[in-house]
Amino acid sequence: MNIKALPLLLLMTLAACAQRQPITPALPPLPPPPAPAPLTLLVAPQDEVAPLLAYHQSLRRMTQGELLKELSNLSQQQKTPKVLLQSAMVLSLTRGSGDLAKAQAQFDIVATAPEPEAQGLRQLAQLLSAQCADTRRLVDDGDRLRAQLKDNQRKNEQLNETLEALKEIERGLPARASK
Repeated sequence: MNIKALPLLLLMTLAACAQRQPITPALPPLPPPPAPAPLTLLVAPQDEVAPLLAYHQSLRRMTQGELLKELSNLSQQQKTPKVLLQSAMVLSLTRGSGDLAKAQAQFDIVATAPEPEAQGLRQLAQLLSAQCADTRRLVDDGDRLRAQLKDNQRKNEQLNETLEALKEIERGLPARASK
């Protein structure tokens, strides 16, 4: 056999292998995927919650004065679950004493209200109530830490005064004679 023909023979063998189709048994076609089950909404339809979420976002951009004016406007309206939810949203953003507790109480009223209008707002009210509870815990923790810091600063000042008094006493002592 000619050595020059060997690469040609190898190339032809590879080409023949590449053209060969592997033999596979015919598989039956896959059944179509099952139709998705209809989703049941766990929250209110978009048209009930979306405007309230947009309202909450607009409240977050308001100043304290604007928030108080909005709260005043809401207090003049009939106390429906939606209005209670809106006023609680405003209260959750004001900085008044006890406003977070009032907001959480109003959120809880909406979350447990038996009226049909409140049905679609329950989960939003529960979420906002939980957020208020978390915020109240954070505020309480912040107040506690500020009180500890103030107490530690007072103790530090007392220790510095005691140290300065001891230094003054030490300066007043006669010097020891060295032996």
